[in-house]
Amino acid sequence: MKYYTVAELEIKDQSWIPEYLKNVTRMIEDRGGRYLARTSKVEKVEGERKAPQMLLIIEWPSKEIADTLYQSEEYKPYLQSRLAGARTEMFLLAGEDITKTAHIAD
Repeated sequence: MKYYTVAELEIKDQSWIPEYLKNVTRMIEDRGGRYLARTSKVEKVEGERKAPQMLLIIEWPSKEIADTLYQSEEYKPYLQSRLAGARTEMFLLAGEDITKTAHIAD
């Protein structure tokens, strides 16, 4: 089953971004992850929360691959720099419809 990372970011300090993009994008793609969106063009349609400054969606081949990268020593310094330079809300979600009424591609 595919899994998806959905993250909302508010950038506090941009100094970490160039190295993060250069290295983490490669790490994700080398493991079969695929960016579906990484954008600041976020339009709020409804709800109480304010729209995030940046939003990203990554598709993963499996939960195990997403977890392995996130917990890896290779990713650790980039994780620390992102946490220091941005406020992040991040979620990992299963690519499924628990109601079984919609077809979701494998």
